[in-house]
Amino acid sequence: MNRQAQAAVLFLVGAAVLHAGVTGLYLRYVKAGLRPLLLVAGIVLIVAAVATVWYELRRPRATEENQPGREHHDRRGHAHREPRISWLLVLPVLALILVAPPALGSYSALRAGTALQQPWGFPTLPAGDPLQLSVVDYAGRAVYDHGHSLGDRQIKITGFITLDGSGAPYLVRMSLNCCAADAQPVKIGLSGRIPPALQPDTWLEVIGTYTGKQTRDPVNDGIIPFIDISRARPVPAPPNQYEN
Repeated sequence: MNRQAQAAVLFLVGAAVLHAGVTGLYLRYVKAGLRPLLLVAGIVLIVAAVATVWYELRRPRATEENQPGREHHDRRGHAHREPRISWLLVLPVLALILVAPPALGSYSALRAGTALQQPWGFPTLPAGDPLQLSVVDYAGRAVYDHGHSLGDRQIKITGFITLDGSGAPYLVRMSLNCCAADAQPVKIGLSGRIPPALQPDTWLEVIGTYTGKQTRDPVNDGIIPFIDISRARPVPAPPNQYEN
């Protein structure tokens, strides 16, 4: 590709990255904390594209004719252009702008074992019930702290539904280390007043209390804690469907 074409691709990539960072689309790909880096990367790419065009416009025409990447001639005077297949580089950029992939859901969660890891510690929980906790936070306290820091507190948790082979429902969130490629599920079993006819990928907000009931994930034998539900209601999917 010639310099102008390279600048156009650079500009498109930078614009796509900026668009993803500003609109929240980036949450489908990477964790929320990487947003500043994406914005900086998008700006750098756009500046590089503009600088490339400015440099090309200021170059002497005679110099341009001798630069690689330009149309050149063989001894018989026939013109040769760069292969057009190089423009396929634009397709991933257009896909990023036009097609937003869905966040990973019950299909992925059902085929991966729960990825709960022991936390470094258990900070004191703020006052006020119901207390909003993430799936990862509740599961970590329920398994590794044996519910001591939870006590009889009313806990509010939001996640999507996954049904195992027997039809038992689990409340799940996909946890990210860096990006969606390394997303792994953390699962919580449901007991108590479970809503009837739950469907996979339905987002549910539950309020309940800690219970010592546990089970093992058949995929990796990981521990899955339960929550005893007192209230539950369907909710829309949150803007960020992953947990960090």
